[in-house]
Amino acid sequence: MNHEPSTIKRMSAEIICVGTELLLGEILNSNVQFLARELAKLGIPHYYESVVGDNIGRVQKVLEMASKRSEIIIFTGGLGPTPDDLTTEAIADFWQTSLAERQEVVADIALKFAKRGRKMTPSNRKQALLPVGAEILPNPTGTAPGMIWQPREGLTILTFPGVPSEMERMWEETAIPYLKSQGWGKEIIYSRMLRFRGIGESALAEKVTALLELKNPTVAPYASLGEVRVRVAAKAKTEKEAIALIDPVAQKIIDRAGLDYFGSDNETLSSVVGELLKKRGETLSVAESCTGGGLGEMLTRVAGSSAYFQGGVIAYHNQVKISLLGVKPEDLAQAGAVSATVAKQMALGIKEKLKTSWGLSITGIAGPGGGTGSKPVGLVYLGLAAPDGQVESFEELLGEERERETIRYISACNALDLLRRQLLN
Repeated sequence: MNHEPSTIKRMSAEIICVGTELLLGEILNSNVQFLARELAKLGIPHYYESVVGDNIGRVQKVLEMASKRSEIIIFTGGLGPTPDDLTTEAIADFWQTSLAERQEVVADIALKFAKRGRKMTPSNRKQALLPVGAEILPNPTGTAPGMIWQPREGLTILTFPGVPSEMERMWEETAIPYLKSQGWGKEIIYSRMLRFRGIGESALAEKVTALLELKNPTVAPYASLGEVRVRVAAKAKTEKEAIALIDPVAQKIIDRAGLDYFGSDNETLSSVVGELLKKRGETLSVAESCTGGGLGEMLTRVAGSSAYFQGGVIAYHNQVKISLLGVKPEDLAQAGAVSATVAKQMALGIKEKLKTSWGLSITGIAGPGGGTGSKPVGLVYLGLAAPDGQVESFEELLGEERERETIRYISACNALDLLRRQLLN
């Protein structure tokens, strides 16, 4: 596409995602997250997001509001060949513009079908219909092209299919060059997400109160499941300039948080623990009861984890704890499977069984049943066997009100965080 650069304007973008499946929660809407980050990279303000079902009237109502408050409207979804795919039709009808079949799109779809050994169906021709005057936004992998259209001065509409892999490639290959040709990308918004565990949102905010008032960069805390995140974002002409603004502020936050800080951006507890183990030349094995393999799954989610993670045992039944981990039957009888002594024996047992530097164990009551007055749902014990032979246990009360999967997830994360802190100390 050939577009003359224009003077940059202080316009804002809006994202509209079309699909009843999104409203029903059947599909995770990852497109919004991707587009929001991409708009920030281009320095395009983004104030509104909408999700609307497959209904022309409702799509047009959302479009009507968006066209009054935003200058760039980005649609995802509703570009398929079935009757409920009606995004293009709704947009054209709203602007009272007729649709025209684009022969180059028909040829492209037919070619893609032929390469797959199939014949294009008549319904696929619907995907070649675009408003008169709209430019094609090519789809290199799928059959649904998007469009770039300016139905009136000061408003640009971009449409993408809902399939994330198709949408992301179309954005990168066509949308970004187009938006840059219009003057965007000369000022960016760059951010870093700092991640913390073992401290609440309010407690962390108190440690960095003065920094929350900064204007550039800005500092904002967010709470998530068992974790607190702090976003430090800066506006600048280049990424290098933005990083120079962010670095000193981020370091102040990290220094004040101490060991509660564990990583930034895409770093996870698993990846951080893995790097620490590799640096020390040490290995790890795990013994799990209530988490049922969740801890091992987190560790092996990291590519290359076989360099330090040897394996684990899911010791759900007491007999497995006895036969594979060497837990004493009398301790199980007296203290119970959910106890400090059993957690320690599980950690030591797996460490010795797999001959690793560290042994990490989890045993607890994930619920919803099984709790008692002395051992409620949410009671979890972590065991840690260190290279020097020292074995410790740690009690956690995660709350009877929490759901089973939440307790299991937090237990696995807490076990990793326990090991992380020991490795740093």
